[in-house]
Amino acid sequence: MAKQFFILTLVCAVLLIPSAGVAERGDDDGPADTRPGNAVIEWNRTLLTIVRTPGAQPPTIHSTRNFAILHAAIFDAVNNIDRTFEPYAIRLVHVSRRASTQAAADQAAHDVLISLYPTFTTQLDSELQHDLDQIPYGREKADGIEVGQDVATAILALRQNDGSAVKLPAFVPTTQLGTYQLTPPNFAPADFIQWSGVTPFALAKASEFRPGPPPQLTSDEYTESFDEVKSLGLISGTTRTLDQTQIGNFWNGNIQDFWNEIAQTAALTHHLDLMQSAHLFALMNISVADTVIAFFDAKYTYILWRPVTAIQMAGIDDNPNTIADPTWIPLPTKTAPDPSYPGAHSAISFAAAEALRLSLGDRITLDVTSESLAGITRHFTSFSAAAEEAGLSRIFAGQHFRFDHNAGKRLGQRVSVSVLSTILRPRPNRDFDE
Repeated sequence: MAKQFFILTLVCAVLLIPSAGVAERGDDDGPADTRPGNAVIEWNRTLLTIVRTPGAQPPTIHSTRNFAILHAAIFDAVNNIDRTFEPYAIRLVHVSRRASTQAAADQAAHDVLISLYPTFTTQLDSELQHDLDQIPYGREKADGIEVGQDVATAILALRQNDGSAVKLPAFVPTTQLGTYQLTPPNFAPADFIQWSGVTPFALAKASEFRPGPPPQLTSDEYTESFDEVKSLGLISGTTRTLDQTQIGNFWNGNIQDFWNEIAQTAALTHHLDLMQSAHLFALMNISVADTVIAFFDAKYTYILWRPVTAIQMAGIDDNPNTIADPTWIPLPTKTAPDPSYPGAHSAISFAAAEALRLSLGDRITLDVTSESLAGITRHFTSFSAAAEEAGLSRIFAGQHFRFDHNAGKRLGQRVSVSVLSTILRPRPNRDFDE
């Protein structure tokens, strides 16, 4: 399926939508066959291309929300025909079991992305047309298209007022010892201060799995973590090995992008069909999106300073065992513009890895490439090993303390376990029209 790039006006929708022109229950010979290729993977690649296009992703909207919306819509569109699982949110009535799942997936994905990224309308329209041209003309195709349209409209309506567009006053640092300060050398404004108020996709609330507070500045745990990142994370440090330097640079990008590519590899390695792929990507991206909401809740609850601030200002931290270095700068020079605890890379990586592990098992051969370090590939034999390295990379890059990593790791795992145990569960039968 040759993909190039990629809004439909949002229309008010309800969760129970009769799909006009679709056969009544009883037309049960099974879903129409689809063309070669995996629409879930291809539309995931499309979104990755969009978010990697400079200026395409709105700076106040975390891209994990859009990945979750895309894959929730694809899942519910395909599942309303296939009916293997409980729906995520949208249960249509009177959907033909012979409707084309491929057409439903393509149309739902297109309609979601054109709504979220209207400047890509021409490319998305072209992509959809190419995809639909591969499906034989007929009632099954038309029914699948209509299912995709109805589901996309309903999912977008469901997320229309989810709090992501709320604008809050700029974050103002306090003078309290150990609290987050804007970081040198660029002193970028703190971002996503509103994100803990976004409605989760599956969790009951953002604080459901909020970790306990970070260690006290005078504690042994804090001192040990301080010394570790001070030594390993320095831009010109000599205690960091060449491999650790590569790791610190390799994962220095949008970590959710890495994990969507890892999920593509997993789906292809396990030869997942359309329904299985839709299920996997929805679970993983909903887990990741809710983890991001959860860790921003924790970050702006505890507002812990970043290592660069802690190290430069160690002379006033009331800890006689931490030594200040006023010139200390981390490996990538700049620091991510939000509080330190818990670690975002660790939380997202372990949320994604846990969703993949619980779905497919942990063992897999992975060759991961980087959007930050061209030409370099890292090799792994398990999802958990990749997640661990991604989390530790932020210590090597001078971005996080080890306790940030550990708290993020636990948070991501807990969110994923909760998501996988509560939504998109297998149905005892495949009949929605009960």
